[in-house]
Amino acid sequence: MNTENNIEDKVAPPVGDLHRLFDQNFLEYTSYVVKERAIPHIGDGLKPVQRRIMQTLSNMDDGRFNKVANVVGETMKLHPHGDASIFAALVNLANKEYLIERQGNYGNIFTGDSASAARYIECRLSPLAREVMFDKDLTEYADSYDGRMQEPLVLPAKIPLLLMQGADGIAVGMATKIMPHNFAELLTAQKCILKDEPFEIYPDFFKGGLLDVSHYEKGNGRLKCRARIAKVDEKTIVIREIPYTTTTLSLVESIEKAVRQGKLRISAINDYTAEDVEIEIKLPRGIYAADTIRALYAFTDCEVAISPNFTVIRDDTPVVISVDDVLHYNTEKLLADLERDLRLELGRLREKLHAHLLEQIFIEERLYKQIEECETYELVLSTIDEALLPFAHSLLRTVSREDIERLLEIKIKRISRYDIGKKAREIQEVERKAREVEKHLRNMVKYTLAFLDNLLKKYASKYQRRTEITTFSEVEVRKVAISNLTCGYDRQSGFLGYQVKALPENSFSCSEYDRIILIFKDGSYKVINGGDKLFVGSDLVYWGKAQNDLLFNVIYRDGQAKISYVKRFMMPKFILEKEYRLFPENKNSRVQYLAIGVGARARVYFVPAKRAAANSVEIIFNEFLIKGAAAKGKRVGTRGLRRIVPLADKAICLEDTPQGMLPGLESADDEGAGK
Repeated sequence: MNTENNIEDKVAPPVGDLHRLFDQNFLEYTSYVVKERAIPHIGDGLKPVQRRIMQTLSNMDDGRFNKVANVVGETMKLHPHGDASIFAALVNLANKEYLIERQGNYGNIFTGDSASAARYIECRLSPLAREVMFDKDLTEYADSYDGRMQEPLVLPAKIPLLLMQGADGIAVGMATKIMPHNFAELLTAQKCILKDEPFEIYPDFFKGGLLDVSHYEKGNGRLKCRARIAKVDEKTIVIREIPYTTTTLSLVESIEKAVRQGKLRISAINDYTAEDVEIEIKLPRGIYAADTIRALYAFTDCEVAISPNFTVIRDDTPVVISVDDVLHYNTEKLLADLERDLRLELGRLREKLHAHLLEQIFIEERLYKQIEECETYELVLSTIDEALLPFAHSLLRTVSREDIERLLEIKIKRISRYDIGKKAREIQEVERKAREVEKHLRNMVKYTLAFLDNLLKKYASKYQRRTEITTFSEVEVRKVAISNLTCGYDRQSGFLGYQVKALPENSFSCSEYDRIILIFKDGSYKVINGGDKLFVGSDLVYWGKAQNDLLFNVIYRDGQAKISYVKRFMMPKFILEKEYRLFPENKNSRVQYLAIGVGARARVYFVPAKRAAANSVEIIFNEFLIKGAAAKGKRVGTRGLRRIVPLADKAICLEDTPQGMLPGLESADDEGAGK
């Protein structure tokens, strides 16, 4: 036994080492998924697979369309995760219409239809992508996964592509959901940053719709997006635009589900969507467009809530930032990239000018004649080098061996046809361009503004805003829900609910969203949610929908003082399922009369007294002030009540406010009966 234990101890790895192994591997996997798969980079707004697709398209670009299957195959040289992920990412990029031109069936973003097979469709870089996405001088490269090729770490994008396209991604322990924005508005915001002016920027969805940004927090927070619904006539409505995150298929399914659940009533729904969204809804008799539109927003995906989460990779680390932060970052990066471009261009122009001046001196001063007697190549080089020394002050830098070798490569034919005037004009043109570049470098903000203006002039008309920014109030579900349920109360069994069979006078119509107020004979009351079958007891005096405009007229007996009070109150504020009281709890206290609405009247009969001037009085409830439900009320008289006769024929009750029926006659008080 001891031997076996010793063997197991030797074979089993230490627990601490195993934990460290799992921790290390998990961290490596997490880091890989976050950086290499799911989260876009703040610089170019692309995930690695998208960046590799763009680089491949650039490598293949000859102005003509390429088969998507070929593009996918070439991208696999850079991307180690197979063709399916590459094809899906390429279709997604192409459907955003910024970077890739399409030819063929790329699916439909409105209906959710998928694209044709990769062998049937073609693509190429868009003019915008060629202009702003690539610059070898500004790009840092690294080895691909197999070391055979070079791939860019980040593309030198000169537009805020991350905000233009938006992004979705789920990594280990984090996710990102970045909203797309309008091209022209983003570039205009960058101009405001350069001018140090305030700006506001809001999302713009490819599918259009209406957008409420009341709770939007610059890339985070919460958005509400609605479909654009048009009323053709009282019996026909058409959905023209759909919310972000939905398709016409999912929208129609949500409408059909609401119809099955009894929340909506429609006679027909037809989806005619092709290049534009068109979902036609026909309404049955008794149902009208305005009410149905409100119900569509309340019960279907015609209104969706979106919770953005702005997570990006910055400095090789995932961070949660705001739209403004990204815009400032991209603007500063654009300024730096344009300056680097100009300095590189200035260097090229100076080299070109230096070469022009050398050639001019070499030919016009006939320095080539000095090497006619030279017997060795080294002697030729040294002779030209010495011959150029007197002209050093006219050159931009020291003459190198490469410069001399380039002069020696000039053919005799070219020397014989040399045009002095043409060469002077070429030198002047290069000098002019160099001065222009130097001027731009002295005022980089102005140059950057001009660059943005040029992009706006070329492309702004192509990318108009599609989503309308507005505000809309919350649709109250209880107000638009159809009263398709009947809630009944059986006093004998004490049950109340949708499945309780009761007489018509003990039932009322309601929806599943309505709340029910219950008033008991002992003066307690509470508000509950409806249900199929709930036990509430046999002492109910009122049951019905809890509505803010309910007006209660009550006569109750104070068991301690043994006299009755009358009071009026509106539907009280409540907490669900919490019990409240209309008057203090006492053994003999009870509700004696209850009516709903204005104009209620009743005749009360007092217990007879020998010297009483009258034994009855008519109560006109409109003559009493409306107070809170907890108010004591006004005393009816100094004697107890013998009976109450409601004058129901003259009472005015609220429309569509069913109520429980309180018996009209009250039995005599114990003391009164004995008198």
